[in-house]
Amino acid sequence: MQEFGLSNIVSLVNKLTKNHQAQQALGLILLSEALMSSNKNIKSSKKDNKPQFAPVTFSEEHGVRFLHFGTWWVQGAMRIDQPDHIELEYAQQMMAGLLFLDPNDKRLHLNREKPFHMVQLGLGTGALTKFAYKNFSKSKVTAVDLNPAVIVAARVMFHLPAPNKRLEILEGDALKYVVHKKNKETVDLLQVDLYDATARGPVLSSVDFYQGCYDSLKAPGVMTVNLFGNHKSFKTNIKNICDVFNNRVLVFQQVHDCNVVVLAFKGPYLEVDWDAVKSRAIHLQKQYGLPTQSWISGLRSENARQEIRLSI
Repeated sequence: MQEFGLSNIVSLVNKLTKNHQAQQALGLILLSEALMSSNKNIKSSKKDNKPQFAPVTFSEEHGVRFLHFGTWWVQGAMRIDQPDHIELEYAQQMMAGLLFLDPNDKRLHLNREKPFHMVQLGLGTGALTKFAYKNFSKSKVTAVDLNPAVIVAARVMFHLPAPNKRLEILEGDALKYVVHKKNKETVDLLQVDLYDATARGPVLSSVDFYQGCYDSLKAPGVMTVNLFGNHKSFKTNIKNICDVFNNRVLVFQQVHDCNVVVLAFKGPYLEVDWDAVKSRAIHLQKQYGLPTQSWISGLRSENARQEIRLSI
């Protein structure tokens, strides 16, 4: 695992021009160079086992810029005039851990040696990373992605800030990250969104991977995972998550493009009235602009034995 070292390139883009169109054009040139470098890695992959990556491509429609991996499948999106807003519904739901752990809650910072830590496995457009970095100023945010071209794209095309003391961008394997002993019990909120060019099922779904996710979480800790509800991998992922997290799992209703977001919990068991959860959702919606109120009825009806009271 290594920290990504192209922040100097993106800084050069910003210094050379303040014109947005010129900045974007230069960024595309640098991105093309990164892609060419990736292609060189592909040619030698049989010898050094370096991963092969699909091309990183973009489209724009109705003021929204989309990220693709060489296919029409959407890997992320950004509203151009609101770059820190989370555009896609499933990505908004990936912030559902805030219903149970709010990094801005002062009580969570008492008697802490290290700051609240949010980790995204799979960077994409950086939507979750940007949101966390902007809204939770006392927290550390770490994003991990295997594809260097995705990291460059997030910086150049999707306004991801440069790495700094609070923001860590790592080029590396998500499995290696969660199983590394230095990351054990270091994460408060873990967000997992790992897809390849086909976008049909997560690229990591084993018991070992989810055990690593569990082990990386503190107690209390919450993981959210984006799954593909209309794919054969869905049942396998649900089973593996439930096995590792002792069935302490909630499932959102399926949204656009068959995305299903799953929450998994570590730590003390929760016993709370849904009215209290709803009040919390109203507060979060006012504070962060997320449609959290609309999540409650779906979570309540979609999960067995949770209709009257949240018990998990």
